[in-house]
Amino acid sequence: MADILIIEDDPVFGEVLVMHLEDSEHQPVLLGSIQEARQYLEKAEPDAILLDQQLPDGFGLDLLKAIAKQPSSPPVVMITGVSDNTLAIEAMRHGAFDFIRKPMDEIELDVTLSNALNKHRLTRQVSAITQADDQIIDLNQVVGESPAILDICKTIGSVAPRRAPVLITGESGTGKEVIAKAIHHHSGREGLFLAVNCSALAEGLLESELFGHEKGSFTGASARKEGRFELTAGGTLFLDELGEMPLAVQAKLLRVLQEGTYERVGGTQTLHSDARIVAATNRDLSSLIMEGKFREDLFYRLNVVHLSLPPLRERMQDMPVLTEHLLRKINTRQHTSIKYLADATWRKMKEYQWPGNVRELENLLTRAAVLSRGDTITPDLLALPAAIQKESKIDDNCEKEVRLVSLDQLEGEHIREILSHVKWHKGKACEILGISRPALERKIIKYEIS
Repeated sequence: MADILIIEDDPVFGEVLVMHLEDSEHQPVLLGSIQEARQYLEKAEPDAILLDQQLPDGFGLDLLKAIAKQPSSPPVVMITGVSDNTLAIEAMRHGAFDFIRKPMDEIELDVTLSNALNKHRLTRQVSAITQADDQIIDLNQVVGESPAILDICKTIGSVAPRRAPVLITGESGTGKEVIAKAIHHHSGREGLFLAVNCSALAEGLLESELFGHEKGSFTGASARKEGRFELTAGGTLFLDELGEMPLAVQAKLLRVLQEGTYERVGGTQTLHSDARIVAATNRDLSSLIMEGKFREDLFYRLNVVHLSLPPLRERMQDMPVLTEHLLRKINTRQHTSIKYLADATWRKMKEYQWPGNVRELENLLTRAAVLSRGDTITPDLLALPAAIQKESKIDDNCEKEVRLVSLDQLEGEHIREILSHVKWHKGKACEILGISRPALERKIIKYEIS
């Protein structure tokens, strides 16, 4: 049973709504104008509002805008006979929960009203998120309060002023580039921070990207090009997906680390580099060395300082501060105004294992913020992959059957589930998985995913 305010100037249609809602054991109140509605809302707090657009003293859309500005405002369902798609867009843009056209189907009304009331119930049980909306978002900030993050921050402070190479390892989406940017930010180096994804380019293109090339050195080289080592003079060069770097390029990188010199592709002039190298990978470089796919001497040159980033599931105590930081960033970039998470949303987030780590958290929060019709993220907006979030139905007193699978099988199943979840949108799948498009294509072939 809920208190429903109906704002409708057609007395016949209004009485039909009243009788239908009373039959559903609700308590409706029927008003015929915006002025009456404003006076009513000053002293009462309905659980939901059914609002017509054409009213004797104005437009329902204007009243909707005023209601939406109030904290913890009730959900508003626009009901109108106006066949104007622009009105539907404007109503949803200004905070309507839903938009229904006359003649109205009673089942559609019941379902919509049930969803609206459920949303209002959830938004009454919320946790505040953004306490400092005017705080400057530092993109170089390492966010977290767990002991593991504190240790990483201490290491960053120690190594940032030095020139020693840093190797960052961790699962996809754990924030390796954020750590690399923080090292550069606190290094005091005046040059640029530039990133190169070693898995996104073919061998020849990667070599040219890093070291540059001379005019005419290969087909299409119509002019001299400066490589990233030249462009990052006095700065930091971040080599992401290091484990995907071809052996030939590894040899040239080793020379830069050992001697600080290199030549452009097709060139003879010896150039010098003082760029600081920070590399990252989610691959096991020791295994790649044994397979002959990564140079052992390069590994030791890069692994002077090693930072291992924990997956999100191992530092869940950081979830509140991470969520607050990400939502501030999302609100700024997407022009949203999310301030709360429903308690049920928090529970759902804490029970999930987050295989895509912080990147997956940011993507799902962005989606939820964009789709939210208010200032609160409710559980229905948090689109966690269905197969991954299934809860066990086994009684606690019963033994659970353990399914033993290989890592390859587990990875294949995870990629298949993500592709299914995003309806085979490979760009979105790459964002969640934290891999490049070529790497995803190779894995699709490897695991025979179709």
